[in-house]
Amino acid sequence: MALFEVRGLKKAFGRNLVLDGLDLDIFAGEVITIVGESGSGKSLLLKAMMGLIEPDAGTIRFDGKEVTGQTEQQWVQTRQRIGMLFQESALFDSLDVFENVGYALREQTSMTEEEISKRVAETLSLVALPGIEQMAPSDLSGGMRKRVALARAVAVRPEIVFYDEPAEGLDPINVTRVNRLLLGLQQSLNVTSVVVTHNLKAAFAISDRLALIHDGQVVSTGAPETFLDSDDPVVREFIGERMRKVLRAS
Repeated sequence: MALFEVRGLKKAFGRNLVLDGLDLDIFAGEVITIVGESGSGKSLLLKAMMGLIEPDAGTIRFDGKEVTGQTEQQWVQTRQRIGMLFQESALFDSLDVFENVGYALREQTSMTEEEISKRVAETLSLVALPGIEQMAPSDLSGGMRKRVALARAVAVRPEIVFYDEPAEGLDPINVTRVNRLLLGLQQSLNVTSVVVTHNLKAAFAISDRLALIHDGQVVSTGAPETFLDSDDPVVREFIGERMRKVLRAS
């Protein structure tokens, strides 16, 4: 059974139909990356699975339970099992690193201050940033901010983590670093990872499966190498011949 089951999901904004009967299964323990053109609904799908937007039609099941139409209080309970790395990192600038990473631990758990301190230190070490608890977000580089945001996302030890453009705004060295951290956390914390990215090299490097959204639907899913060999014209056009050569060589 899939951890997340999305069926017939629709979402429009005025006359702009973004998701048009989308179906997708996400399985426990995998890294699945959702790809597609800008505006295809990749991030919108994550928000729907987090309960941050209400779909116009369709159903979403999480761990066998339908979560579509839940109350906000019910979603709060569901989100305790989900970590989210937002595209812009979304750190609280008025709080230091310790307070940022420990925020959800205070809000969602009954951990003591000693336990929170230990968990924050452990989690910062997992993202290769030990000992920076007292630093302010304004003192961090872009790559460090991204890793602190990642630490905050996994501090509560969620079952599944959503990554919205984790490599956005990073130089190639930090892109590689974030990719390695994502895979390291996948193994050390045994989480399921759902990634949205336009960076195909990163997607191929980290993913067990890819899911391509086109015209509001998932039109192809499979292991990254199957996308390189696909005869589907939509898949071939999306990847492009130049990128196909780059990916084959990497």
